[in-house]
Amino acid sequence: MQNAEKDKRFKLRQNIPLLILFYLAGIFAANFYMLTRIDGRFWYLAIACFVLAFVLPIFCAWNFPTFRLKLSYYGVKLLLMFTISTVISIAVFIVTMIYIAKEGFRSWWPAMVIPYVAELFYFWVGIICVYVGSKQLGLKYRVIGILVGLIPIAHLFALGIIIKKVNYEIKFEYAKNKLDISREKDRVCATRYPILLVHGVFFRDFNHFNYWGRTPKELERNGAVIFYGEHESASSVPESGRQIAAKVMEIVSKYNCGKVNIIAHSKGGLDSRYAVSKLGIAPYVASITTVNTPHRGCEFADYLLGKAPQKLRDSVAAGYNAALRKIGDLNPDFISSVVDLTASKCKELNEEMSGFDMKANGIYTQSVGSVLARSQGGRFPLNMSYLLVKHFDGKNDGLVGEKSFPWGEKFTFIETTTKRGVSHGDVIDLNRENIPGFDVREFFVELVSDLKNRGL
Repeated sequence: MQNAEKDKRFKLRQNIPLLILFYLAGIFAANFYMLTRIDGRFWYLAIACFVLAFVLPIFCAWNFPTFRLKLSYYGVKLLLMFTISTVISIAVFIVTMIYIAKEGFRSWWPAMVIPYVAELFYFWVGIICVYVGSKQLGLKYRVIGILVGLIPIAHLFALGIIIKKVNYEIKFEYAKNKLDISREKDRVCATRYPILLVHGVFFRDFNHFNYWGRTPKELERNGAVIFYGEHESASSVPESGRQIAAKVMEIVSKYNCGKVNIIAHSKGGLDSRYAVSKLGIAPYVASITTVNTPHRGCEFADYLLGKAPQKLRDSVAAGYNAALRKIGDLNPDFISSVVDLTASKCKELNEEMSGFDMKANGIYTQSVGSVLARSQGGRFPLNMSYLLVKHFDGKNDGLVGEKSFPWGEKFTFIETTTKRGVSHGDVIDLNRENIPGFDVREFFVELVSDLKNRGL
């Protein structure tokens, strides 16, 4: 996988002389008062430096691709200024105390008030810009920043974490944009046949929520033509298969594209396999790529369904079905969709579909899988389900065991060098999170690029 973040061609280049001037101006504006005792004209210089401290970062970020990145960069620089200036102001304050002891508080009170007010400006303007501009900071760190913002020392530690996370986001997104610009003419994702993205269970992929995160936009930027399954979120595999088959025929008929390349996540992989092997759309499908699909089912699902009382199952199903109707499902069937994910039911489905040879029918097949390194690596609720799934299915992504992923002619296992791993949601960018060691958007660019190179 191409790592734009570490490629020197795409690294963020900053105007170092301008940044040095920015820091000097900001520090001086907050700590100039002692100089005014020598010459009152230093007030004018201080005001000019204070204005420069807020203006200069704008010129350093003028070439950033989005307003959000510009705003985040501007905020980070002011927060860094706040941190550096605060440390220096403390040292200046200690020196000032010596003179206060000699001359009295009345003549020196501005030496304490002016730095405090200046630091407040640096901090609040910076934190507002970061909170508004950053997409990666998340609710957790925003809340931490608010809770400890007024606690001395603790707020500096929290600020350090916020600055680090947002700075990583800025560099990551900047490098990503530069990479896309560098290959724009190559149209690396311009496949012969369009891409049909098929979502998994309990989600929809249009209208209310973009199931695939930032991935579709990234693929389209690199030349891909994208369609969505738009099937209901909770149905049996045969019923979902029928809806997908109808969608394939609609696309082929309407756009005269001949075939489609299916990329399906989770249960969508089972639905797509069923549509192709049982419902007669094989001539219109060039390839099927399944992503974290439970091809051999989930043993923990067998356990849960076997242990849950009928009354509880009916109650949960009724609640889910009511909620799913509100997001667009016409006839949701919670129980059927869950049952079709069990290991026992998937064994039956695999036997039912075994009579159809994908390769013999000219369909390229491949699968992708990933696992979490530990429960803390996933977001709720996958961090909660990880240990339960591990007990029954071994290493897993929070829902599906590793042994259930492989299918088709090629299997790609996603590994990271971090302790986090890649969850069932991470692998499709469900949370829009930049994960160290795994660039989900670039992974799909390379996956689709490979389809293009295969003439598909």
